Amino acid sequence: MGTMLDATVDVPVPVETSKLQDADESFPGDKKITVVFVLGGPGSGKGTQCANIVQHFGFTHLSAGDLLRAEIKSGSENGTMIQNMIKEGKIVPSEVTIKLLQRAMRESGNDKFLIDGFPRNEENRAAFEEVIQTSPVPQTKIEPEFVLFFDCSEEEMQQRILGRNQGREDDNIETIRKRFKVFMESSLPVIEYYNSKGKVRKIDAGKPIEEVFEDVKEIFSPYSAQVA
Repeated sequence: MGTMLDATVDVPVPVETSKLQDADESFPGDKKITVVFVLGGPGSGKGTQCANIVQHFGFTHLSAGDLLRAEIKSGSENGTMIQNMIKEGKIVPSEVTIKLLQRAMRESGNDKFLIDGFPRNEENRAAFEEVIQTSPVPQTKIEPEFVLFFDCSEEEMQQRILGRNQGREDDNIETIRKRFKVFMESSLPVIEYYNSKGKVRKIDAGKPIEEVFEDVKEIFSPYSAQVA
């Protein structure tokens, strides 16, 4: 499986990922690149907390889904390829998403990144390790610093989503439960994998936003840019 937007069928597709690569894959200078994976179920509040981390700790927030949508909107050759795959009910290969993440990281000029909603599953995780950690360019061999996991009960997430009144068509109980089930089945194995390596920082996301951010600040204090 790769990254899904509106696709429902997992069909292996050969893709020329080299088209997504820039001539220079390296990051400028000798800075250590810090990557934090951010995972949490729908309604766990990770988007709000990512915005807080960006503001207070100087990280760049990258969403795999947003990058795919932006590439489609750009009308580029790659965007057309991605759009066609989604229209055909195919899942965008992980390698394509990873190349978009790499490019966004290089273009940001930053050295600290929150990668939101990725890896969504074990295949994503394995592909990330294969593409990035085996790169022939030393500066692109990136090991995630840790996984920030926003742990929240299904009941709490359901109440939040139903109460946010954003007019989203998928904000109904049946769909919310399906999304939660997909998260549990797909993302929990990723969390368990990194937990076995001592790399999971679990946050009780059921608390009020301000209290959650206090817990987040403790975790991110070593990466402080402008703590407030």
